[in-house]
Amino acid sequence: MQNKTDQRIVVALTGASGSILGIRLIEELINGNTAVTGIVSQGAWKVIGHEMTGDFSPGQSLCRILAQRGKVRDLSLFRESADSETDAPEASGTTRFSAVVIMPCSMKTLSAVAHGYAGTLTARAADVALKERRGCILVPRETPLNRIHVENMGRAMDAGAQIVPPIPAFYTKGRTMDDAVDFIVGKILNLLAKPHRLFDSWEALLQAPDKKPATD
Repeated sequence: MQNKTDQRIVVALTGASGSILGIRLIEELINGNTAVTGIVSQGAWKVIGHEMTGDFSPGQSLCRILAQRGKVRDLSLFRESADSETDAPEASGTTRFSAVVIMPCSMKTLSAVAHGYAGTLTARAADVALKERRGCILVPRETPLNRIHVENMGRAMDAGAQIVPPIPAFYTKGRTMDDAVDFIVGKILNLLAKPHRLFDSWEALLQAPDKKPATD
């Protein structure tokens, strides 16, 4: 039987818009009794400041943000590594973790993963996941895409990564930004085989007359 360390998920936030996606994923994983390592790039800290906290001071902590949000039941399942910490445990294939999720994934980080340029802990952890045949999920936050972006996605997919653009569903009739975020987080949890209640499946919607969406 696997323990929580074997099932650990590495969640990295990079300098693309949508930091809340990665933070919500971390919260859901921990509340589902899954150990998580969080990595935040320098660019991601700037985005978090603009989009969430208004704090641009040095020495910020993802653990502190999680505690302030108050949505995590057990922070003992969480550990944090700096993106510059290329000798962290997740930089080695001998460290047990089941998957890496880069969410949101900047085009710079996508390029690094696609070309095996492991200059940061995020890119190295993804490189480890690919070479060890573990899960590697990239959630690219960019639009529109140029040919280089698309080719890098294809190259990363050829190496074993899954590309999950953060596209919300409309049939779930979400009404808020939180609903859209939760749908995307739920899709990632599905890929990680983690149960959740963030949205109803299409099957459930079809079986519930009061929730059944219009199809005409």
